[in-house]
Amino acid sequence: MLGASFDSPADNAAFKETVEFPFPLLSDEDKAVGTAYGVLRDADDPFSDFPKRVSFLINPDGVVAKVYEVDDPAGHAAAVLVDLAAEQR
Repeated sequence: MLGASFDSPADNAAFKETVEFPFPLLSDEDKAVGTAYGVLRDADDPFSDFPKRVSFLINPDGVVAKVYEVDDPAGHAAAVLVDLAAEQR
């Protein structure tokens, strides 16, 4: 499990500490990864400085098995775990 944001490494470190985020959090300040994964918002979006909330389930072969637009953070993990179990069969 990895997280990524457009924030600086220092900002990510502060966030991790504040909310006790338990996973590595990558900085994508130049938005290269965000562009590659299609998570940039339109320029006229009021939150255009932030990536869309999207998760990717990537299988051991490096293939994106599932893409999730995260609307319900509380229920998101359960959905991913179901799909992860299906991938492991």
